[in-house]
Amino acid sequence: MSSQTATTTVPTKAGACRDRTRARRRRWLVEVGWKYLFAVVIVFYAAFPLVYTLSAALNPRGTLSAASGLFSSLSLDNFAGLADTRYWTWMGNSLIIAIVTSIGSVLMGAAAAYAFSRFRFSGRRASLSGLLIIQMFPQALAFIAIFLMLLALGEVIPALGFNSKIAIICIYFGGVLGANTFLLYGFFNTVPIEIDESAKIDGATHAQIFWRLIFPLVTPILAVVALLSFIATYSEFLISRIVLTSEDQWTLAVGMYGWVSDQLTANWGLFTAGAVLGAIPILVLTLLLQRYIVGGLTSGAVKG
Repeated sequence: MSSQTATTTVPTKAGACRDRTRARRRRWLVEVGWKYLFAVVIVFYAAFPLVYTLSAALNPRGTLSAASGLFSSLSLDNFAGLADTRYWTWMGNSLIIAIVTSIGSVLMGAAAAYAFSRFRFSGRRASLSGLLIIQMFPQALAFIAIFLMLLALGEVIPALGFNSKIAIICIYFGGVLGANTFLLYGFFNTVPIEIDESAKIDGATHAQIFWRLIFPLVTPILAVVALLSFIATYSEFLISRIVLTSEDQWTLAVGMYGWVSDQLTANWGLFTAGAVLGAIPILVLTLLLQRYIVGGLTSGAVKG
């Protein structure tokens, strides 16, 4: 009798243990497991284009069909072939335009944001509203005006006409100034105005307050604005394609587009090799400014 009781009790305890284990697994899948699955899908979605681009850059045959088999053939011929083109000239043009635009847009945006944040003058609110409204229109609407303006300016001052880096930098200044001013304006408002007032009591001028007191305090948002301006101008294509007409003045995006614009002569190996090398400046700059990005973006976005 006792042996029969033991044989019926042991399977019951084991079954209850299995049921608890299944219940914990189901609960883990419902509450946590789906997040891992979702993360794997997102990582694959984000990483696959990069892996495919790197595979095509290392494939010496230079066609999309040959690159469909990932890393089926490895060679550095495409990277070496860039030296036979104007790739490094285009890279230099892109870096010059992007660096000057990012530095200039930061200085202009910071000055405008400081004025809107600290001074009270007639038309201040209307100017802020006007900047916001202008940013709502797509930049493509301005192409005809930009074309006619450069055509007229080029006849008087050739440096401000077509095929000029100065001209396209001025266009980029106008394009990013409104958004940068709004982003910086919110951050400047978080800096206590008592700092300005105490400096004025000590005899400091507005320029001294701006450069020596306020500017160091808003470094995180300045770094973010500089990074965003650099990325936007470094990879911009449409305006560069219209303004820069000669091959030695092209930017990286315009020059590399010529390699794949014709389907019969497209060289995807050269294009992807150039894209891999062209991403390095943005990657390096992002890593250098990484510590400022999160704090600068959130502070400028939620306060004002």
